[in-house]
Amino acid sequence: MDGFSLSLTEVVCLGTSLGLTGIFYYVHKQNRKTVTKLENAPRISIDGKLKDLLNVTPGACLNYAVVEGTVKAVGEPLKSQCHKEISGVLQKFTIKEHRIVWSSFSRTWMDSERILHQRVNMVPFALVGSDQAAVKVQSPLQANGVFTEVINEKFHQASYGFGDLVGLYIIGEKSKGHLEIEEMLKVGTTLTGVGELTLETDGTLTLRPPSDNSQYFLSLADFESLRDEIETVAVWWKALAVVSALAGAAVLFWAGFRFYRTLQVRWEQERINAEFARLQAEAARQRANRGNAEGPHDEANGNDIQNVCVICLGEPRDCILLNCAHVCCCFVCYQALPQKKCPICRQDIVRVLPFYHA
Repeated sequence: MDGFSLSLTEVVCLGTSLGLTGIFYYVHKQNRKTVTKLENAPRISIDGKLKDLLNVTPGACLNYAVVEGTVKAVGEPLKSQCHKEISGVLQKFTIKEHRIVWSSFSRTWMDSERILHQRVNMVPFALVGSDQAAVKVQSPLQANGVFTEVINEKFHQASYGFGDLVGLYIIGEKSKGHLEIEEMLKVGTTLTGVGELTLETDGTLTLRPPSDNSQYFLSLADFESLRDEIETVAVWWKALAVVSALAGAAVLFWAGFRFYRTLQVRWEQERINAEFARLQAEAARQRANRGNAEGPHDEANGNDIQNVCVICLGEPRDCILLNCAHVCCCFVCYQALPQKKCPICRQDIVRVLPFYHA
């Protein structure tokens, strides 16, 4: 479109908005798809009838199913390092360093943390239901959801001498200390699992990551809470997509509004030119009629030095600037004025009329 243009900043903002909108909407659709799959997934009770159900299912497999049971170790469970009375099947031990770092941008000290060490211990486990039926859980570390509890946190404060503190402030980084965190999936915990439920050839019931790449879940929450949580996440991604799209629309609206203002100025200039040409023709006609009525007479030279345009110093003065009524320039120079102000008195020009030297 002639005259419609975007600045580099607007192009970058628009491109970023379109890209983020696409990403956010894609993530939203993925989460909505997961919610739909969860709502359509059968909720299976872990009991003595489960093997019979899978025996009559094609492939002895349910591609996506929801089960809920109590965690039980297959073999010897793990013991907590800090609380020997607590046993579990999955243990995470993490050491984090908490620091304060000087930010040259904000000119303040900011908190920061980093993981120094992380270790995971795991033993095979199963979800047990009624009738002592059990479903063995495979690849729990690939599952989404919160399924461990923090059973111990201990912060070790860092201590420094005066010389150490001076050196740390010079380099702009200071350690506050180390935080030890122990998490565990405890034996006896009620766990909700969502994945592929299979009856193996040896008669073992297994819950594993779905073969169609659907999301695999293990959660301490019940099924309704898990579904609501994912649905809330989907709503937030949708809101982000809408906000990003609105930002892009705002950029386009601003560019369109600027283009409309340019068109308004162009239309106003064309109107002024047409009006000036009409008045010029009318004045020339009246002058010709008056000359015919009065007969031939000597005309003053309209291009003498006294009547030359004060701007270009080449063309005669042929317009009157209103409201100040100065006759000081030609119409071409008037059109080229960067600001519509009289070159003589600097008053605003509200109208221009043609002028002829008699």
